[in-house]
Amino acid sequence: MERAYTLGLYEKAMPSDLTWREKLLAAKEAGFDFVEISIDETDAKLSRLDMTKEERLGLVRLMQETGVPIRTMCLSGHRKYPLGSSDPAVEARGIEIMEKAIRLAEDLGIRIIQLAGYDVYYEESTFETKKRFLANLKKAADMAAKAGVTMGFETMENEFMNTVEKAMKYVTLVGSPYLNVYPDIGNITNAAKTYENDVLEDLELGKGHIVAMHLKETVPGKFREIPFGTGHVDFESAVTKAWELGVRKYVTEFWYTGNPGWKEDLTFANEMFTRILNGRG
Repeated sequence: MERAYTLGLYEKAMPSDLTWREKLLAAKEAGFDFVEISIDETDAKLSRLDMTKEERLGLVRLMQETGVPIRTMCLSGHRKYPLGSSDPAVEARGIEIMEKAIRLAEDLGIRIIQLAGYDVYYEESTFETKKRFLANLKKAADMAAKAGVTMGFETMENEFMNTVEKAMKYVTLVGSPYLNVYPDIGNITNAAKTYENDVLEDLELGKGHIVAMHLKETVPGKFREIPFGTGHVDFESAVTKAWELGVRKYVTEFWYTGNPGWKEDLTFANEMFTRILNGRG
C-alpha cells in the first residue's frame, strides 16, 4: 500500500562531491522518496540557477531513470543577498535569485521553495529593511503565483523569524496562497525553550499554511549538526501535530560532516522517521 506521506532527504546530508546520479541513488537506497536541493549562498550552489536547458533536461531525465525526484528546494542564498538589504545592488541580486529559483523549480518539477525567514542577515535589521523585505515578498509571491510554485518560510535560528507565529505575520501581510510556512522543528523547539512557549501551540498558529516540515535535531543554543536522537526535539509529538494540521511532506535535515559511514546515517534517519510517521498519534 502506498504511504500517505513523502519523506525527503536534504542534499547536504550527502558528500558534496557526488554526482546527481549518485545522490539520487543514495537517497533511494536509504529509502527516501525525494531529495531537497540546496541553493545556498556559495557561488557553486547559486550557479545552479543558471543551469542550461540541456542541464535541466538532463537532471529531469536522471530523476525519471532513478525514480527519485527533486521536489523541494532549500533556498538559503538570500542570506548573502537578502530581500530587505539596504544596498540596492544586493537587493536587486536577491530579487534576481528569487526569479531564477522559481524558474528552476518550474523546470525541474520542484513544488515547494523554502525561503530563509529574515529581512537581512549580515547587516542590521531596521524598520526600513523590514518594509523592503515585505515589499519584495509581495513581488516574490506574485512571481510564484504566476508559476504555480509554492513558497514556505523556514523558521530560522535568529530573533526575526524563529517561530511559526512570527512567520505567520508575513504570510498574513502578503496574503497570497503561494506564501506559506515550512517550519524547522529543531529551530522552533529552541525558540520555545528561549521564550518558554509551547512548540505544538506554535505549530497550531500556522494552521492551514504549513506546506512541509524540516525534521532537524537541536539542543538549546545549537542549531546544526546535532545527530538525531541526541538532542531535545520531541519528534513524535511534532509529527503527530503536523499530521493533524494536514502536513504530508517531511524532509530530514542533517549534514554530512566527513563520516565515512554516511550511508548508514541516511538509513538510520530514514528508518527513524518512517517509524515515527507510520506510528503517528
